Amino acid sequence: MADIVKTYAALSASSSRSDVAAVLNSIIDDIFGTGLISYLSAKPFTFDKSSRVELIKSIIADVKGCGSKAKLTSKDATLALLSVKTMGKDPSGSAYIAEPNVLSTLLGLAVTFIKDDPEAASEALRCIANALLLIEQARSTFISSDVNGGDTCILMLEKSSSPDHIFILSRILFLTTASGPSYLETIVDNKHHGRTIVEIFTSKLDLLAIANRNGTPSAKEATVDLLKFIFNILLHYPKLTEAEPQHTHVNGEEKVMGDFWSSKLDGILPPLLRIFNALPPTSPAPITAPLTHVIHSLITIPVNNTLKPIWLGSSPSSVRNSTTSSPKIKTPTLSDSAPGSRSDSPTQSPTSPKPSTLDRALSVLTAGRRSLSRTPSPSTSVSYDVLQRAYDLLEQSFSYYFPDSVDPDDADLRKRAKAESQDAVEDILSPLVVLITRLCLADEGTRARVRQWLVPDDLDRSSPLEQRSDTLGRCLRILSSVYHARLKDSIGEMLYAMADSDASVLSALVGYGNVAGFLFHKGVLTAPPASSSSSSVPQTTASGEQINPITGTTVQPKSPLPEMSEEEKEREMEKLFVLFDRLEKTGSLTPDQNPIRKAIHEGKLGP
Repeated sequence: MADIVKTYAALSASSSRSDVAAVLNSIIDDIFGTGLISYLSAKPFTFDKSSRVELIKSIIADVKGCGSKAKLTSKDATLALLSVKTMGKDPSGSAYIAEPNVLSTLLGLAVTFIKDDPEAASEALRCIANALLLIEQARSTFISSDVNGGDTCILMLEKSSSPDHIFILSRILFLTTASGPSYLETIVDNKHHGRTIVEIFTSKLDLLAIANRNGTPSAKEATVDLLKFIFNILLHYPKLTEAEPQHTHVNGEEKVMGDFWSSKLDGILPPLLRIFNALPPTSPAPITAPLTHVIHSLITIPVNNTLKPIWLGSSPSSVRNSTTSSPKIKTPTLSDSAPGSRSDSPTQSPTSPKPSTLDRALSVLTAGRRSLSRTPSPSTSVSYDVLQRAYDLLEQSFSYYFPDSVDPDDADLRKRAKAESQDAVEDILSPLVVLITRLCLADEGTRARVRQWLVPDDLDRSSPLEQRSDTLGRCLRILSSVYHARLKDSIGEMLYAMADSDASVLSALVGYGNVAGFLFHKGVLTAPPASSSSSSVPQTTASGEQINPITGTTVQPKSPLPEMSEEEKEREMEKLFVLFDRLEKTGSLTPDQNPIRKAIHEGKLGP
């Protein structure tokens, strides 16, 4: 059995590059379990804990000292670091890499190679990422003063334009905050190369928006991990500081996400909205990563007085004038945050603006049912209809996951969804519904728009609403779902917010019977009385037909009784007289309760 440590140690500066590559490839192949034969022996290498650690130590030292007269040259660095990464996938290897001096060495190699050998830099960073993933203690070691890895990675992220580097740097930074959020204050409060972390996020998100649109390799993965890092900051940082409390609740329970907010993070909203609108459509499922991660980040951001104009796409002047106490926030214009731009860079003259690359690439992606051919003028700011984009995604997703008028609990649908994705349908759709709900809660105009989309004035109410094959029908069917509990609650809250958070309005819009279960859990135990003070409560259809408050459908007029001749009326009267007389004689009816006798006594009928 070959001794891999001795085999590697036998290499020297005089060894050919092919011999060096063969040994390194054999290490990689044997660890991956491919069973390839070592080029120097008839048997594959085997690794125990000590030999693995010794080999990692030797290779890292050789990469650090690589040169024309050394065992490894700079051309061997990528393959050598790949072998270190491969050996580091075992906890025994990562435990060694997690030591402060080894982390510092690998980080130094990444910084050294980042410009001239990007692949070698990536492999060095991946070695670190594996160690941080497998050895939790390594995360605190990495950001300690002994390594200072967090600050170094942020500075590398700030300079990077490669999706591959953005991906691995974001993953490392995400892992440093995943086990404990204490480092977040340092990340947000400090500046990095004169830029805040929010400004760095802005430039990277805008760069990745174009990369995703162009199908650049690793762009999707880079966006996902960057958004994971952003989400951790948005979720935890406000709770660590003296942040402003937010009081917008999606349901009656106490929230964790979004309870507090810091104005230092306000600037992250515009780039998130841009990439929310810019990500290309996916098929067959309309909502996949990284769009799911964008939505998760968005629902942590409040729709408060300061940010409301940006959420709703108001003009620049309205954003600046929305508050006098908060810092000035840039409106979500693409030209303000082109890839690689800095916040302190000179601005162009407002009289002759020059559209950025991102302006031209994404100007046709403004959300809504507007024609994509209507490209805004380059001289105008691009604002996004966030609500329209979110609602379009909801319609597409509902149509995909709950086609036609099929029961949401249908076994075949659930089986198909489980086969297509590891995430449950409600985990995919609920955050999007929550996003629409929060927009509804914050703005009356938004509520009116959602009502018109879901329950338009000219809605056909001639058949049961819950049997419709549109979004309204799917929402009402989900309210009675057994297998989609979280989605059911989210849909109920969205409909309730759409109806001005008024049970009477909601019942009048869709019928009390369709929302009785949801309202019961909100403490409304009986059908609420109609609210005549709200113009949102439809009593009749646009054509004047009466609406049944229980079903939400039109009341069918009673068919008129057929006209009877005088002889027919007399025969019917005689039948009634005989019937009541029989009841009176049997004791079932007292004389004073007999309507016929009473009518004769009062002179209304002849004797």
